[in-house]
Amino acid sequence: MGPADVPSLPRGVRRHFDQVRDTPVLLGPERVLMLDQIGCAVLDHVDGQASIDQISDTLAGLYDAEKSEIMADVIAYLGDLADKRLLDVRT
Repeated sequence: MGPADVPSLPRGVRRHFDQVRDTPVLLGPERVLMLDQIGCAVLDHVDGQASIDQISDTLAGLYDAEKSEIMADVIAYLGDLADKRLLDVRT
C-alpha cells in the first residue's frame, strides 16, 4: 500500500454508531470493529476518491502534524483493515 493508492469501503462494509456500546463501529460481514477517534478520523476521509497521500495531507493539516508521520500511521491502519477484508484498495 502506497501514497497513490485509493482506499474504499467494500460492498457490505459500513460505518455505524452502536447505541448499545455507545461507540462508532465498522460493520462487515460477520464482523464488528469498534472505532476509536483515530479510526474515525481516518475513515472520515475514505471516500473511494481520495488517495492515501491526500488523506494524510488533510489529516496533517487538521492535527498540525508532520505529513510523513501521519502517512505512516494511515498506511498501517488501512493496511490492517485491508488484511481483515474491511477495506478495498485501488492502485
